[in-house]
Amino acid sequence: MSKGVDPLEHLKIELNPDGTITRVRGDKRTPARGDPSLPIPVLTEDATINESNKTFARIFLPRKALHNSTKVPLIVYFHGGGFVLFSAASDFFQDACANLANDVNSIVVSVEYRLAPEHRLPAAYEDAVEALHWLKLNSHSHHWLKNHADFSNCYLMGSSAGANIAYHAALRVHHLDPLKIRGLILSQPFFGGTKRLPSEVRLADDPVLPPHVCDLLWELSLPVGADRDHEYCNPRARAVILDRVRELTWRVLVSGCHGDPLVDHQIAFARLMEEKGVQVLTCFTDGGCHGAEVRYPIHQNHLHKLVKHFIR
Repeated sequence: MSKGVDPLEHLKIELNPDGTITRVRGDKRTPARGDPSLPIPVLTEDATINESNKTFARIFLPRKALHNSTKVPLIVYFHGGGFVLFSAASDFFQDACANLANDVNSIVVSVEYRLAPEHRLPAAYEDAVEALHWLKLNSHSHHWLKNHADFSNCYLMGSSAGANIAYHAALRVHHLDPLKIRGLILSQPFFGGTKRLPSEVRLADDPVLPPHVCDLLWELSLPVGADRDHEYCNPRARAVILDRVRELTWRVLVSGCHGDPLVDHQIAFARLMEEKGVQVLTCFTDGGCHGAEVRYPIHQNHLHKLVKHFIR
């Protein structure tokens, strides 16, 4: 992709005079399917979190958990899309979460959060925190969660912007008993800064997510007037908040690939956590692209093996 390509055209969005956008992508959405008679390995069900904000939880239950008396880990998942695009019901995130639930043998709760620019950050973080409190309140009432989820073994996970949300939500939550967060699983986390790092320079013409497209996503999602060194974008802006992750003894998995223009930001973030004394496991593979761990089976399978090893 040439640097001259219009980022609006690349994202398939149109700006409106009132500050909203029109999404013209036509992405497919998959309905929840919870009928146990269906010949599918993972059942899904939607539950409303906040009706006025149109947020909900899509719950993924591996069929094998139905016939097992042992409760399985709980993964709270946040989808990617630069804070601007997609849904928990988008077909590829639906498929990725179903595969995750089946491969790792866990209940996955994928959170539908409000999108920017109609709802700029920290709206998505607030929705994530509300979703965690919703889980706390429904731990003994929702039939799948009550009967099959191990609330003492919970992980927050996200892809791209979803990984950013998982990180910021984790730093905001308190008093979630019986929900106990054990760690964070951050897949190709969407971080940045005003200074271009070598991977962004090297992959300036990346066909998937070139840096100038990231710039637009941040412009649409950050608070009005904020630049890319704001703490929502650049975690090095307030590294002191990582002290809380260390104090809570959370473990963190950061994964990505060297074909992603954001990889140097992700590596720098992992190193920052290590410097702060956080227990960090990293895995950065050759090749690939941003979003590979969601869309491509070989990368997705590798990620799910990492997650299965990480959750214990």
